[in-house]
Amino acid sequence: MFNNFLRENKISAAILTVIRLYLGYSWFTAGFHKLTGGGFDAAGFLNGAIANPVKGPDGNMVYSWYVHFLESFALPNIDVFNFIVPWGETLIGLGLLLGCLTTAAMFFGLVMNFSFFLAGTVSHNPTDIFLGFIILAAGFNAGKYGLDYWVVPFINKTIRKNKTKATA
Repeated sequence: MFNNFLRENKISAAILTVIRLYLGYSWFTAGFHKLTGGGFDAAGFLNGAIANPVKGPDGNMVYSWYVHFLESFALPNIDVFNFIVPWGETLIGLGLLLGCLTTAAMFFGLVMNFSFFLAGTVSHNPTDIFLGFIILAAGFNAGKYGLDYWVVPFINKTIRKNKTKATA
């Protein structure tokens, strides 16, 4: 019942638009400041996450697999992450602000939120994750009052046309 409300109701679409714009603004400004702020470097953040991992009540690392990922993959490829993080944040924000490919933008936003969360940054991530799952669950309706109104039908029409050509 609630899922139908999220996915099909016009009032829900309006509420989702407000949530989408809020999240989009947050993502866009975070990424844009990193792009224009004179050189973003994720090395400090990654080193901090490795030095101070999330620990459970027993004092042991909770996400040792993630710390291993940061040590063995992210830090050695820091140039890739220095590119992906600010551009990813900016493009996620732009997608949400414009309501273009909203569910894809929100999916990647959630991936980044969980990455920050696993690294030990709480900040506003729990709120963003909660709101992000609402946007993701709503699907097309979250971008109905945005470019998705035209983009999603165009993509669906193009995919169907290509499938028809492939089977002919």
